Amino acid sequence: MYAILDIESTGGKYNEEGIMEIAIHRFDGRKVVDKFICLINPEREIQPFVAKLTGINNKMLRSAPKFHEVAKRIVEITEGATLVAHNAQFDYRILRTEFRRLGYDFQRKTLCTVDLSKQMLPDAESHSLGKLARSLGIPMSDRHRANGDAIATLKLFKLLLGKDSDKSIIKNVVREETHGELSPTQLDMVFSLPSETGVYYMHNKDGDIIFLGKTKNIKKRVNQHFTNVGSLARKLQKETKKVTYEETGSELVALLKEYQELRRTKPKHNSISRRKIFSHIINFEQNGETHISLDIESSKSRANQKIGFNGVPSAKSFLNKIRTEFEICPCSIDSSESCLQNNQKDEELDCNERVLSAFDKYSVFGKSLALLDQGRETGERSFVLIKQGKLQGFGFVELNHQINNIPILESIMTAMTSDENTTFIIESYLRKNNRLKVVPLNPAP
Repeated sequence: MYAILDIESTGGKYNEEGIMEIAIHRFDGRKVVDKFICLINPEREIQPFVAKLTGINNKMLRSAPKFHEVAKRIVEITEGATLVAHNAQFDYRILRTEFRRLGYDFQRKTLCTVDLSKQMLPDAESHSLGKLARSLGIPMSDRHRANGDAIATLKLFKLLLGKDSDKSIIKNVVREETHGELSPTQLDMVFSLPSETGVYYMHNKDGDIIFLGKTKNIKKRVNQHFTNVGSLARKLQKETKKVTYEETGSELVALLKEYQELRRTKPKHNSISRRKIFSHIINFEQNGETHISLDIESSKSRANQKIGFNGVPSAKSFLNKIRTEFEICPCSIDSSESCLQNNQKDEELDCNERVLSAFDKYSVFGKSLALLDQGRETGERSFVLIKQGKLQGFGFVELNHQINNIPILESIMTAMTSDENTTFIIESYLRKNNRLKVVPLNPAP
């Protein structure tokens, strides 16, 4: 027995969504023997994009029954049945969440027609419900409404059942009751995490770090690990027993911490980058006696004021950027370009100064400075301290007088090691983010 299910939810933050429409067709493998179709008052606002997509608005739901009023009917019509849905992971999670709010542990086996169609129709251009239905000649009406999508899913499921002559695929893809949504333990872990920028650490039963990463939203990223499919996701879902984190406020600080922590802890499920994480550099060349030209080379060394890039396209994009920003002579960037100024020494020197100014803006070579970004809370600023071109560490300040004093910054910072890769991380971030405040520092006498 199967219960073909489709849910339209309100949208919103993860596990805070509500059901606003549900359709269930109880199917015995040959015909529909019962059905339940209902608008539901979700007792929360519908997200505007959802209202536009479905045509369901808040006014339509004011007089609709609330979920607790229809919960018994949903339990009865799905009793002893396997839930079937297109992207069953989503519908089952939403349904279990609503029941959990009522204090009821709703559990059913599930079957996903996305999984089935990928296995049985591997050559389909797309496995979305709408495109699959069109390609298979399945008529659809009331798209993005619960009953319209449920009927299309039912017709697709019948077609897939017919193709599964030995029933082996059906047996293999039936999921365990808790598959496709967070277990109570995982829910507890996700709910305890902040939706902030930082670094997160996933630990096994022995407390060892098995995976770490940086993100702008710790809660969302960890939740994705717990709900994604794929070999890495399955390993993390099976082995993770605890998640810890460190908020940084600044994405640059998170990038640097991720790089250093990966090399320090070497988690078993992270892919550690090769020694150099940049592949190319832009080098200075003397064109004639005085004229400076710039050349893209495979990276061998970051000595002097060369700037690193992750690929030729990135390096070319940077050259085009500084050419426009600093009005650099074309032949400094492209040797095939002619230069009317080649015989004018004063103009040539002026062009050289512009090249050096461009590199001075986007390079930290030989500099002592603090890079200021947003902190972890209101009134706080994060800083990354660089001394004579070398990364020293990061920290957080609240008082402006702390920012310009290297000894104070050194006393409150968390030390970091400096190498060519950390310089690349900092300079590439400087090229992409204008919001960073760069404060030159005078070393203590």
